[in-house]
Amino acid sequence: PNIQIPRNGAYYSLNDGREPDWPKGLQRWIYDAKRGQTPSGTVYSSRYICSLCADVHRTLIKGGWAGNPRPHLRLLYEAAPLAHIVEACGGRSSNGVMNLLDVEPKGLHDRTCVFLGSMNDVLELEAYGDIQQGAKKYLT
Repeated sequence: PNIQIPRNGAYYSLNDGREPDWPKGLQRWIYDAKRGQTPSGTVYSSRYICSLCADVHRTLIKGGWAGNPRPHLRLLYEAAPLAHIVEACGGRSSNGVMNLLDVEPKGLHDRTCVFLGSMNDVLELEAYGDIQQGAKKYLT
């Protein structure tokens, strides 16, 4: 099938139960997004299944973004394959600072933060800055 992810969506997908631990930029984006105060003016709502593949599938169809601000996913065999699919469908992948497909792994089990979804939504999220949780030691 020829799947094209919408350039914008109205959903974000991450574990809201961990909100107290999120970095300030991510907290600010979520607060603004729920009120339609992001630069796009979209009122976002949360959709979280707790299965990244299912969350990314819905994101491919409906738009928005799915991710994990914590560096838990393995770059080579979890994050990069999903990033490739999302980008092949016209979306964007990010570790919160740069495109996931531009990250050069140093080891087989390198971990990374992951944000996957609609081009404009992920770019807008990145622009808030400080969206990676405890990722400094994982940056390349």
